[in-house]
Amino acid sequence: MADTVNYEQDGNVAIVALNRPDALNGFTSAVCRDLLAMLERAAQDEKIRVIVLTGEGRAFSAGADLKSGFEGTRTTQGKLNYEYRPALATIAQMPKPVIAAVPGFAAGIGMSFVLHSDLVIMADDAFLLSPFTTIALLPDGGANWLLVRQLGYRRAYQLAVESERISAARCVELGLANKSVPAATLRESALGWAKELGQRAPLSLAATKKAMRHAMQHDWASSYDLEAELQEKLRNSADAAEGVAAFFEKRQPDFCGK
Repeated sequence: MADTVNYEQDGNVAIVALNRPDALNGFTSAVCRDLLAMLERAAQDEKIRVIVLTGEGRAFSAGADLKSGFEGTRTTQGKLNYEYRPALATIAQMPKPVIAAVPGFAAGIGMSFVLHSDLVIMADDAFLLSPFTTIALLPDGGANWLLVRQLGYRRAYQLAVESERISAARCVELGLANKSVPAATLRESALGWAKELGQRAPLSLAATKKAMRHAMQHDWASSYDLEAELQEKLRNSADAAEGVAAFFEKRQPDFCGK
């Protein structure tokens, strides 16, 4: 466990939680380092199949902790590239699914971490917020790329420049979140969802994530080629044989990730 980020393991699920509740889990240089370390720990642990990313206390994250400033002489561009980007890229590139569980709200770079996750579950009283234009900045942490692809240019631009609080129900409607649950049950619901996914074939989850993230950025032909390549590997896996056997034997499959 790091000072600013908690790490717990429940079966084959890792729970990575921002842990600066008194500061609404605002991001500092230390948080970025600790979060990257905990995400890499979960990604490299063969026992972990799913990661839940959340925040302790009443918020996921209020975004960058403006009071803490930047380390040394690091610029804003440097902070984005060398502090936030490695952790965001780890979420996107690791083969394991990452579920963002959002209590309260996720603002600024906190919202970017939610949007980078593979799945999102929100407390029913939570919201997402891109507050940048209120302080003469623009959305960052990859938020522009993600919002435009999810919402289209006009809707994404409007939500950003008007700094609208996007409620959990609205997030589900727009496809920014998968589920909204009562606030009191958020952690329990996220963990239950993660455990359900943890029973599925790890190779299949990883291949689907790889194929779909590729499809967001590439054309139909290259996406089709990648599907065919990945399917060939999956079809020859022990888990595929187990899945077919379990289907015919009318039992639950026991996937090993090989």
